[in-house]
Amino acid sequence: MSSVKLKKKLKSLSESTSENHIIRLHRAISWMKCAEEQEDNIDLQFLSLWISYNSCYSIDDNLDTTFKERTQVNDFIYKLVNLDYEKRLYNLLWHKFSGPVRLLIANEYLFKPFWQYQRGNKVNWKQLHQKSIDDSKKFLSEQKTEELLKIVLDRLYVLRNQLMHGGATYKSKINRLQMIDACNMLKLIVPVVIDIMIEHHEEDWGKIYYPVIKK
Repeated sequence: MSSVKLKKKLKSLSESTSENHIIRLHRAISWMKCAEEQEDNIDLQFLSLWISYNSCYSIDDNLDTTFKERTQVNDFIYKLVNLDYEKRLYNLLWHKFSGPVRLLIANEYLFKPFWQYQRGNKVNWKQLHQKSIDDSKKFLSEQKTEELLKIVLDRLYVLRNQLMHGGATYKSKINRLQMIDACNMLKLIVPVVIDIMIEHHEEDWGKIYYPVIKK
């Protein structure tokens, strides 16, 4: 679903929908539109898609630790999956598992323990990586969408950190494959996430972190 269709769907919501939720989704759709305009610039496309996704789950919860943010993200994923009555997220992962999903999970450069090992930490990243791959196959076969989605988003988060913290060169040839796979996945995941939130606008999605301040 395109940003144009999602924006039209958002506008059709009843007046009883909270302004907080409208603003959240308006921001998410705006960044999704930005990503659509960056087809020739995959670095900016990825960042725009991630901002769109981040707009969906970020809430004003006095976050001050990485642990709290991880808990917030996990709660968000759990809620999404439970409201996804049509199993769109599972079907997406199922149909794309042999392509971008598998490639993302198999790519060691998108696996956090791999980088921990490079920094001198004594961690058996190869064993952990293989377990993660095996777990993903198990979660797919058992239709544990929440757990599989967490693995995929964890991989994407590593790439997000590389870019946002200056750990990758702009338009670098070195990370092109993972950038392409990451964008291919986010372009599929983000519209579904936004659409689920539009359809379940009556749910409490939390207070937006940066509200609009009217003078």
